[in-house]
Amino acid sequence: MLAALEAVRDGNFRKRLAVTGDGLYAEIAMVFNEMVERNQHLANELARVRRLVGRDGRLTERLNPGPCEGAWGAMIENANALVDDLVRPTAEVGRVLGAVAQGDLSQKMDLRIDDRPLRGEFLRMGRTVNGMVDQLSLFTSEVTRVAREVGTEGRLGGQARV
Repeated sequence: MLAALEAVRDGNFRKRLAVTGDGLYAEIAMVFNEMVERNQHLANELARVRRLVGRDGRLTERLNPGPCEGAWGAMIENANALVDDLVRPTAEVGRVLGAVAQGDLSQKMDLRIDDRPLRGEFLRMGRTVNGMVDQLSLFTSEVTRVAREVGTEGRLGGQARV
């Protein structure tokens, strides 16, 4: 039993205790094995979601709670909330960049998500994206103004103010 406890302490979730008989040792072995299975489930889910969200770009993937309750379930909920907190601003940047790519310069990144202001790097990223949209909008309006002056009004000395 000590070897199995040490293995789990060291992150080896493959170790199981043999459940023999129906006494106290058998109950301890069953609870130990269930605890190790929950640890293994959590480790597997974290690895799966890391791969699917972080590498494959599947931003809707979340950890499956499986048989976890109590603090185990809270860990999974917190990991899913962390993924949400990272994905939402990233998706918002993608939405604005997609609109800009389609020629829509009216879209800006919301600097609040779920009624909470963005902070830190997310706030910096949001301000940068919104500044880019403002600059593109200004540039576009100046190019349009100069083209109008030259093309329809015949002013050959028109210059953009950007």
